[in-house]
Amino acid sequence: MQGGDASRKWDAAREISRRVGRGVADAGRATARAGRATVRAGKATAGGTARAGKATARGAQKVGQATRRLTYANGADRTGLGRLIELTAGHSGGDALVTVALASTVFFGVPVGEARGPVALYLVITMLPFALLAPFVGPILDRFRSGRRYVMAGTLFGRGLLCFAMAAAVGPGDLPTLFVGALGVLVLSKAYNVSRAAIMPNVLPADITLVSANARVALFSLISAGVMVPVAAGLTAWLGSAAVLRTAMVAFLLLGVLAVRLPRHVDSPELEEEEAGGRPLRWRTLLNVGPAVAEAVWANVAIRLFSGFLLFFLLFLVQDKGVPWLAVRDPFFDIPKTIALLAAAAGLGGLVGAMVANWTRNHSPQLITLLTLAVTGAITIVAAVFFGLWTAVAVSLVTAFAQELGKLALDAIVQREIGEEVRSSTFGVVEAVLQLAWVFGGLVGLVLSLAESSAAGLITLAVALTGAFGWLIVRRRQRIRAARLGAEGQSQDLVVRDPDEQDTDVRDQGAWGQGADRRDQRVDTIDSTKPLTNPHG
Repeated sequence: MQGGDASRKWDAAREISRRVGRGVADAGRATARAGRATVRAGKATAGGTARAGKATARGAQKVGQATRRLTYANGADRTGLGRLIELTAGHSGGDALVTVALASTVFFGVPVGEARGPVALYLVITMLPFALLAPFVGPILDRFRSGRRYVMAGTLFGRGLLCFAMAAAVGPGDLPTLFVGALGVLVLSKAYNVSRAAIMPNVLPADITLVSANARVALFSLISAGVMVPVAAGLTAWLGSAAVLRTAMVAFLLLGVLAVRLPRHVDSPELEEEEAGGRPLRWRTLLNVGPAVAEAVWANVAIRLFSGFLLFFLLFLVQDKGVPWLAVRDPFFDIPKTIALLAAAAGLGGLVGAMVANWTRNHSPQLITLLTLAVTGAITIVAAVFFGLWTAVAVSLVTAFAQELGKLALDAIVQREIGEEVRSSTFGVVEAVLQLAWVFGGLVGLVLSLAESSAAGLITLAVALTGAFGWLIVRRRQRIRAARLGAEGQSQDLVVRDPDEQDTDVRDQGAWGQGADRRDQRVDTIDSTKPLTNPHG
């Protein structure tokens, strides 16, 4: 009996062992099948990722090729305009990275009642370097006409180093370093813009006007900045402001290398004193740039002043809920949506202005500047009388449109009217005056936003714009009348004088001074080794 019990126990144990073994084997086979399925899924995922990566790469390549075709069209590849467009687009993208990083560092999260003080301080500090450095930046750049590539590269390298310093100051909250770095970046950015505008006639293809070339540069710059702003915002939220500033540092350093690789004819040969008419070179101011340039500058000053006013006036008016559409209960367009809508309208206006400038190929840039001022004044009057959400959107769009189109026309006028030996000085003064006008308008907007009355601020600026437009029209009519009287008084002399001297006298009549004489001398000494460009635009 005991032997039978032991035998049964051993049989039961063997049966249990067989069942356990079959279970383990079944589990192993299931695990193997799961592993094979995982491997197949991994292969499928890897294949899908690879295909998606290849598709993305092909899409990026096609976008790059299409962009290159646009930037290099109409002979821009031969003259270097295409490379200058790409470099300036990268420059704008880097500035966008710095702007977003600093905005989230200095002003983000500040209460509305306390934000006016820091913003006003920032505007005042922004104004100071231009008031102090404007008389020196332009002449210094004019002294380096034969090395403008290296000047542009230096501004980019300098901004890269400043971004490195600001990134180190973000962690400890070193506000003085951030302010000084921001001012340095701003000054170097303006110096780059001055140098870029001064060399535009050197890279102008024969079948493109100056307005169209400037518009092409501005269009790609706006697109680059518009793309980089959300990217910078996402990187700031994910990695922080310091990482974004370090990214901008790398971008500026790489762009500096590309600036050095611009074509050599970007640099202008040094002119001797006798080539400039035997007269010493002099700094340009608004008193001696000539009436054509001065008229365009004052029109742009009025538009830029209103642009700065509108930005800060509407921003704080919306944040204080001083607009009618925020007074209702549960408005659809709340404060964030309203600010986003106004910002989108301003961005769209700038893009439309650049595209229209590219379309107005042979139209007079002088008339363009006056028309932009007239349109800005008209829309401001309409917005003051019928103020609401959509009129605010309309005035934001039109103001950005007028600012972009008017500035491009002004650049073309300066490039055409001012001699190369003082062109950077003129652009330096123009950029400084426009920046000061924008800052002053921003301060006025801050002050008038305290009244929380949209009508008072808009009516004030509408009267100012209308007065500026009327003053410029009167001055223009007086100048035309004086030119006609002078031409009639010289009609007897034109019969016996040389035709070339007639043409020079007519062009110099009350407008150009030394600039036209110097350009006539340069036309006779065009370098035949340079790519075919249009010296007159």
